[in-house]
Amino acid sequence: MLPMVAPAPAPPLTDRFTSVASPVGDLILTGDGAALTGCYFTGTGHPDPTIGLQRDDAAFAAVAAQLAEYFAGERTAFDLPLAPSGTEFQLRVWQQLRTIPFGETRSYADIARGIGAVNGFRAVGLANGRNPISIIVPCHRVIGADGSLTGYGGGIERKRFLLDLESGSLPFG
Repeated sequence: MLPMVAPAPAPPLTDRFTSVASPVGDLILTGDGAALTGCYFTGTGHPDPTIGLQRDDAAFAAVAAQLAEYFAGERTAFDLPLAPSGTEFQLRVWQQLRTIPFGETRSYADIARGIGAVNGFRAVGLANGRNPISIIVPCHRVIGADGSLTGYGGGIERKRFLLDLESGSLPFG
């Protein structure tokens, strides 16, 4: 697993995008030419992340290939340069999310403990909800302390699908 690119003083310049089909609907990928800055679900009611960006399908060939392998059950970890834009706390949370193994889940409290913010589970929940790189930074693997599925920016049905896919409850492909 590659570490996330160190945060720059200013947010990374996101100037490219593409759209790729997936079993959970079309995904919008954004990037700066060197790293992936976003992986967004369509149809969520969130603002369009492509406004002002130039379509560049070739720039995202490696990301699209790894996502296809993931959905086909051939990939359990992503090996891509990432550059999400966020606060220092959010970046720590998102890096911790990347340590959750494929097919496993953690609670918000587990993530908070993992970054040394023992009582910060609510702040972890907020940071988790602002994760700009869905699936690849696996915020879907975070669940409630009682094992319940809690909010997910892509919708609970997508979260359930991703968790079922990773647990082997769904056929791949």
